[in-house]
Amino acid sequence: MLVALLCLLACCAGAGAAGAAAPNARPCASPYSTSAYPFCDASLSIPARARALVSLLTLDEKIAQLSNTAGGVPRLGIPPYQWWSESLHGLADNGPGVNFSSGPVRAATDFPQVILSTAAFNRSLWRAVAEAVATEALGMHNAGQAGLTYWAPNINIFRDPRWGRGQETSGEDPAVAAAYSLEYVKGFQGEEGEEGRIRLSACCKHYTAYDMEKWEGFSRYTFNAKVNAQDLEDTYQPPFKTCIQEARASCLMCAYNQVNGVPMCAHKDLLQKTRDEWGFQGYITSDCDAVAIIHENQTYTKSGEDSIAIVLKAGMDINCGSFLVRHTKSAIEKGKIQEEDIDRALFNLFSVQLRLGIFDKPSNNQWFSQLGPNSVCTKEHRELAAEAVRQGAVLLKNDHNFLPLKRSEVRHVAIIGPSANDAYAMGGDYTGVPCNPTTFLKGIQAYATQTSFAPGCKDASCNSTDLFGEAVEAAKRADIVVVIAGLNLTEEREDFDRVSLLLPGKQMGLIHAIASVAKKPLVLVLLGGGPVDVSFAKQDPRIASILWLGYPGEVGGQVLPEILFGEYNPGGKLPITWYPESFTAIPMTDMNMRADPSRGYPGRTYRFYTGDVVYGFGYGLSYSKYSYSISSAPKKITVSRSSDLGIISRKPAYTRRDGLGSVKTEDIASCEALVFSVHVAVSNHGSMDGSHAVLLFARSKSSVPGFPIKQLVGFESVHTAAGSASNVEITVDPCKQMSAANPEGKRVLLLGAHVLTVGDEEFELSIEL
Repeated sequence: MLVALLCLLACCAGAGAAGAAAPNARPCASPYSTSAYPFCDASLSIPARARALVSLLTLDEKIAQLSNTAGGVPRLGIPPYQWWSESLHGLADNGPGVNFSSGPVRAATDFPQVILSTAAFNRSLWRAVAEAVATEALGMHNAGQAGLTYWAPNINIFRDPRWGRGQETSGEDPAVAAAYSLEYVKGFQGEEGEEGRIRLSACCKHYTAYDMEKWEGFSRYTFNAKVNAQDLEDTYQPPFKTCIQEARASCLMCAYNQVNGVPMCAHKDLLQKTRDEWGFQGYITSDCDAVAIIHENQTYTKSGEDSIAIVLKAGMDINCGSFLVRHTKSAIEKGKIQEEDIDRALFNLFSVQLRLGIFDKPSNNQWFSQLGPNSVCTKEHRELAAEAVRQGAVLLKNDHNFLPLKRSEVRHVAIIGPSANDAYAMGGDYTGVPCNPTTFLKGIQAYATQTSFAPGCKDASCNSTDLFGEAVEAAKRADIVVVIAGLNLTEEREDFDRVSLLLPGKQMGLIHAIASVAKKPLVLVLLGGGPVDVSFAKQDPRIASILWLGYPGEVGGQVLPEILFGEYNPGGKLPITWYPESFTAIPMTDMNMRADPSRGYPGRTYRFYTGDVVYGFGYGLSYSKYSYSISSAPKKITVSRSSDLGIISRKPAYTRRDGLGSVKTEDIASCEALVFSVHVAVSNHGSMDGSHAVLLFARSKSSVPGFPIKQLVGFESVHTAAGSASNVEITVDPCKQMSAANPEGKRVLLLGAHVLTVGDEEFELSIEL
């Protein structure tokens, strides 16, 4: 009788929303649960509780947990749970875990796409945005409209400018991607509490070397990324290592692609590396249907059961999709796996749920009681979104200080382009329902006495000149013309890469037509995550200014006129190289980062690329002119020998005739002892106060094959008043930021002379044994 009563109470506690695991649907909320189920006993450790829970499940109940749509266990009071929610730059309904269609929350703040926020190079901004998204996620969760596990951030490297999902990333530099991952995960999950408790779960994706969708017959579902040990170590892996080792993300997503012939979700060496070497304590999910394609598309295995076996034994824990639910029992019956393989995966899954407090009383976790619908779409979050756009906007051209405009001198503004009055175009990939989007047209109307709008093209693809005439007439009448051009999700998105780097369709022709009739040189505003070849606009005197706004989210229309009319002084820097159209001759499938002159290969990203650029990584103008002076930095850094004198070779792999050499970072006695500070004085010579990013680069004075031309070693955002100076301190970790990988994939620090650069300022230091 007592057991039946306890079961009934637990089952009643488990009735609730499937996807959201609502606060009133917690199996351990009953006062009787602790004695009935050891996994409810808060006096036990989380690992002990997870093992206890796994031990109570039947085989069928265990298998039902192996999908993102995890089945409930009514007899234990465990409700169904939806693992898949999305929060890339705000809550999105791409995954079934977030629901805007029913309930009190019908929208969430649409922050700018990640590539634009990254251009601010401001760690505190990145963390603040992640914290705000987390607040809204918890508010929606408490309303029964969202879960607690989110599959963001996307920390892959924006290796090729044609990549449709580059917009979701923090650019081409692995150090920047690593720094962004740290701030996002820390801000989103919150600081870990006792036993690693977290308020939400963030997921580093897509592990690893994933950066192609669909290009010239190649598909992300079957692509084999051939990556050498050198590039894997110092380009593709650093963001994931930081995301797991330092940020302590609780989830990792394995990608669709193969790496050197092995599907990533079956790549035991790389998956186990995260746990054995990086200390990962979380769950590993597949990308959606990534297990199914191992057999069905990649034909890597002979059967679906073989696919089940290879991913579970490699260390994957849960499958986005139903493949494991449908085939795991058969895999057991055929002897491909044992029940213990499932138990290992469930231990990781339930451990994360227990860390989130999903099974516990809401009153035991402040995040489940303090936040609700009123925490979503707040005035504070909208202002933070606007600040992210302001700081990330990149001014690429401003001939004769054409901008900022003076409101007193501008009566009539013509705004031209199909995206000028399209709120959807501002969101980018993984966008939910914005709270109160402001279009560019609406924003300009608040600043100009008279405003004209003409789309010029039917859409961003701009395949016809039919609407050019109306746009030309609008331009003729206006004092100032603003053309909104560039990309949108018809040109770049998930599962779709670009072929050309030129502006889509006839956009270039539209710009030329407008420029030829405008009273004054026009302002060109570029949208999109991927770079475009705007060499023509860079050189054309009829185009006075070029401003890149990426995908600015719901506040894009508000912020654009603030910048154009000088209420905000832009200071963003490009987080990716803008290549010329000629770069498209390089196969997108070539994963090599380093240049190879013998085959005419120019390399990739500013660290290794040897060709021409339209705009370089880190480029960005301002309404102010800044100068820099390195006021303090060490002249010499001495590397301490290891206690084993034989470890550091006097003649290392990169020995040169001039005696210069290198040392493996793993052989340095103390990398922490090498960390140093660089103090930079920043002077603002303009008439406007301004905030901007100070980027510190380093390069070796010796030209060693395979080493970066230069690399970013530190950055800080600084505010400097007009006509004044400010000081900023940048911390440099030579082992981490000044090293690179040798051909064997070992981190190496070059000895000898190095040069630190910030702006036009250079400072030489020596690294010696």
